[in-house]
Amino acid sequence: MGLAAPRVGQLLTDGRTVLRESTAIDHWRASIAREDAADLLALALGVATDALDPKAIVPTRAALRYLEFLQRRAAGEPVALIRGVVDFAGLTLAVRPGVFVPRGSSELLAQSAVAALRRRSVKVAVDVACGAAPVACAIADALPSAEVWGLDIDPAAVALSLANARRNRLGNAHFRVSDLLAALPRRLHGEVGAFTMHPPYVARREVRTLPREIRGFEPRHTLTDGSPDGLGLVRDLVEEAPGWLRRGGVLLFEVAPYLSRSVQALMRQADLEVTVHADPGGITRVVGGRRKG
Repeated sequence: MGLAAPRVGQLLTDGRTVLRESTAIDHWRASIAREDAADLLALALGVATDALDPKAIVPTRAALRYLEFLQRRAAGEPVALIRGVVDFAGLTLAVRPGVFVPRGSSELLAQSAVAALRRRSVKVAVDVACGAAPVACAIADALPSAEVWGLDIDPAAVALSLANARRNRLGNAHFRVSDLLAALPRRLHGEVGAFTMHPPYVARREVRTLPREIRGFEPRHTLTDGSPDGLGLVRDLVEEAPGWLRRGGVLLFEVAPYLSRSVQALMRQADLEVTVHADPGGITRVVGGRRKG
């Protein structure tokens, strides 16, 4: 890549080529390389992506920074970890190695919980396996009167969750280190309006088939619970959560579409009324169970 007075357009073209050739990246969408290259060049320049002018000259220092970012991304490192932050539901959340990186798809999980809670005078939400707390923070931001709890077995995730809540001034979001619901305050038994969870649903034997950008940069325990079908923690929460729910309260899981029917079956076995929530493309992303009555 030439660095003598490079222009934005040329750097983007070169960057797209580098990223398209990377086998460490999951090219699940044709535009991934183009979008990532633009994000990284904007980061190197300290501007928004929509401010990139293809004809503008890029200072040498920024071009070198961009080259470094490209090399890291081509090795599989997610753009979010290179940036150090993600935008989620209008919030800016810090991310760091060792804690699962929030996905934009999880906004539907937060939206589904908010919709269910809006109908309640008493609003209590619990996000299990909260990670960096995207869902918990989004619910707390959308519903300032709600009491929101985030639980995670990993102290590093809880520390990052607390930092993200402080960063976004969300005083109604609370976090604890917890194995499932073990550390949830007992006073909330029978009072929870919505449980949410993005479980580690990859089957044990399938982890090795994941692209390097996932298996190489996400902690294993955030990808799989070690069960043969990836639904071990889902089964555990379906068993534990109903006793904590208010009448009409919901239990919501974000899972891959191919697991939707299996999760629905678990909900019915627990005598929960099944609901499904699809993304704008019509694909089921969130499966819910409502406590009857």
